[in-house]
Amino acid sequence: MKYRSPVYDIIAVPIEKVRPNDYNPNKVPPPEMKLLYESIKEDGYTMPVVCYYSKSQDVYLIVDGFHRYQVMMDHPDIYEREQGLLPVSIIKKPLDKRIASTVRHNRARGSHDVDLMSNIVKELHELGRSDAWISKHLGMDRDEVLRLKQITGLASLFKDVNFGEAWRPVEEETEKG
Repeated sequence: MKYRSPVYDIIAVPIEKVRPNDYNPNKVPPPEMKLLYESIKEDGYTMPVVCYYSKSQDVYLIVDGFHRYQVMMDHPDIYEREQGLLPVSIIKKPLDKRIASTVRHNRARGSHDVDLMSNIVKELHELGRSDAWISKHLGMDRDEVLRLKQITGLASLFKDVNFGEAWRPVEEETEKG
């Protein structure tokens, strides 16, 4: 029999039949959870939650995607829009292999490269997007946007930034004193 990846058989599962596992070490900080909510709100569910189906309990145990599940549980607007259905792909593995799958999924996500992120901020700025827009849509605070703009070293990125008088030249201070 030819192998078929689970992603080709996504099903809509009532969220009440989905259960978190009790071994996932992955934690998502509040700013990233807010961004995940915004992503699901704006784009919908673009990735299924990976589950194991327990026939004896008639429940779907999460292997990967707990935070996508949590968004629907915590946000009535998402629950209502999705009619309480969560997109799920099923893997058929024993517990030890499911635990390994969870860790692989978590670790495979990687992290963002600072230079690439600064180029994205630069490009959005050049497309006319404000710091506030970038901050909101990329889930960054204003300081992070500013730091990423600094990395590119382009003065044009700072034309809208108001700088305070953090220091004065020594000569200026002595002349007034």
